[in-house]
Amino acid sequence: MNTEWALKELDKFIDQTALRYPDPVPGVVDMTARKITSAPDEDITKQAHVVEQILDHVLSGWRDLEADVRVNRWMRHRTAALRAKEALIREAEVKANLGENAPQLSAAELHPWVWSGAKSLWQSGHFREAVGGAIKKLNAETQNNVGRRDVSETDLFKQAFSLDDPKAGKARLRRMEDDGSDTYRSVQRGAMNFAEGVFAGIRNPLSHEADQELSEQEALEYLAALSVLARWVDAATVERVEGAS
Repeated sequence: MNTEWALKELDKFIDQTALRYPDPVPGVVDMTARKITSAPDEDITKQAHVVEQILDHVLSGWRDLEADVRVNRWMRHRTAALRAKEALIREAEVKANLGENAPQLSAAELHPWVWSGAKSLWQSGHFREAVGGAIKKLNAETQNNVGRRDVSETDLFKQAFSLDDPKAGKARLRRMEDDGSDTYRSVQRGAMNFAEGVFAGIRNPLSHEADQELSEQEALEYLAALSVLARWVDAATVERVEGAS
């Protein structure tokens, strides 16, 4: 995340939603005037589109924060923006003083196939379905790469990374040039076995245990595994029968 940019956008929103009394009308004393936001509601609405996405990244569960929206409908957003700003400013300090200053994994920085398949469901807290969406996207993109629709999932990856020569309608994915070495054979077998593990250990349980939600951390680890496989597919050279498109 570009922290400097995020802080600037949060500050703009915080300024816009600051409450003030309306400008006085000459000759009129209004003892019942209620405070209004510093910026017009239309401008705040536009800025909220960006701020909500920042909050989704920085402050999990911000939509459930307690705030008196009777005072102003933007109070929950404003409270969340203030908390998110402080979190970004003091992130390094908090980690250093509370320990566990370990690197963090961001779902948004995983391979684009994986995150694009998971994003909408992930942000609404449906972690199991988000992982399932990422698997579907990875499967579809791999089919696109090798030009196949007749196989999917485990069989698709086993054939794609097979050590066999390509055949008509059966392109192969090569993670490195076939130089006849043990390393070449190892990385191809590794990709096949890893893909089989992903579908046997992640995909199949997801479909058979639909009533059991995943924790956010467990789902993130699953997405990381999918991202590894997605990068291997995306970076591989497609090898087809000579003359085939």
